[in-house]
Amino acid sequence: MKSSLLVGLVLAAGVSNVALANADLAKAKNCMACHSVTNKVLGPSFKDVGAKYAGQKGAEDKLVQKIIKGGSGTWGTVPMPANAQVSDAEAHTLVKWILSLK
Repeated sequence: MKSSLLVGLVLAAGVSNVALANADLAKAKNCMACHSVTNKVLGPSFKDVGAKYAGQKGAEDKLVQKIIKGGSGTWGTVPMPANAQVSDAEAHTLVKWILSLK
């Protein structure tokens, strides 16, 4: 019993660190200038994006392209600018994190 509790705590700590690391990546790539995790800023909250795209086929690739190339019209009139400073791998990491927030 004690060992399974310990394993659970270690796994939970690892998941928490991954979520924190991805929030840090979002801050480092200036995503937080227009988004927040829970509230609309200029763009939608990451939780709203995660909820909207949850379970949709191809959502990860679609959102990766929106991060890198930008987009408009999905969430209103304010366009999302292209983010050339975000690599493909970083965009995938960010999108996986965002989709997990639903």
